[in-house]
Amino acid sequence: MTFLKTLSLAILFSAWLAPGIAYAQAQSKTTITVTPAQSLIPHKALYEVKMVSGKSGSQMVNIAGKMFYEWKPSCEGWITNHRFSLNYEYADNPSLNVTSDFSTFENFDSQMLNFSTRRKRDGEVYEELRGRAAINSAENGAGKVVYSIPENLSFPLDPGTLFPTAHTMKLLQQAKSGKKFFTARIFDGSDSDGAVDITAFISEKNLPPASIAKKSEGFKPVSGGTFDQSLIAVPSWKVRMAFFPVKDKEATSDYELSMVFHENGIIGDMVIEYADFSVSQKLIAIERIAPPNCKN
Repeated sequence: MTFLKTLSLAILFSAWLAPGIAYAQAQSKTTITVTPAQSLIPHKALYEVKMVSGKSGSQMVNIAGKMFYEWKPSCEGWITNHRFSLNYEYADNPSLNVTSDFSTFENFDSQMLNFSTRRKRDGEVYEELRGRAAINSAENGAGKVVYSIPENLSFPLDPGTLFPTAHTMKLLQQAKSGKKFFTARIFDGSDSDGAVDITAFISEKNLPPASIAKKSEGFKPVSGGTFDQSLIAVPSWKVRMAFFPVKDKEATSDYELSMVFHENGIIGDMVIEYADFSVSQKLIAIERIAPPNCKN
């Protein structure tokens, strides 16, 4: 089963469900500034993950945990960090804890992506990936992925393949222009299976309510309890996405998700639907990250 390869903004959480389930532009020299109306907001966030429904007879009894996400600019590109800790409970097997660390660097022109992944099962490392993907504009936008871990693994990228932040930007452009459908091929480096095709349906724009209630719900959020409501008090769209593995050429999607996509690039609550169960990702803490000073 192939799992989520999508927006670099928090949605990669779903790619990290796989281990448990398998078990049963050129360098910038100016100060970077962003505003909710014009660009994506550097931020860190905490999401609560839990199983919300399951079919009768499914081996998956429960999934619960948390995901920390960070998305910020450096002076040369965008950096993302994801940390997951998820517990899986099965009907006929012992429970399992999976922790994952996943980091990427995508340069500002979205022509290069460095990625690194480490996964642990009950505290023991069982998978590690590291590599670089590059797109060659001189070759009609085709590219190549080369892994340093494991060695001797590489494969081509088809023309038009996008990296995560580039996909986020294009999805936002489509939403702002009133388009309802957007299909793209994405590579994010979260595993060794290659790219995935994502078809998105975009709803009408939703304006934020006059007052947004604080959502920490007793859980201690990032940095001592911060929930910056201004980050979600912006227009948003409900987006439904279906994921199709390029490698296996499946006629039907591997899975689908519904999410709240804010115009500043922040992902709100989400529900991911698999064949036998559904999992929610709830935003419980969020705060801004100051951009770097790149004048020197």
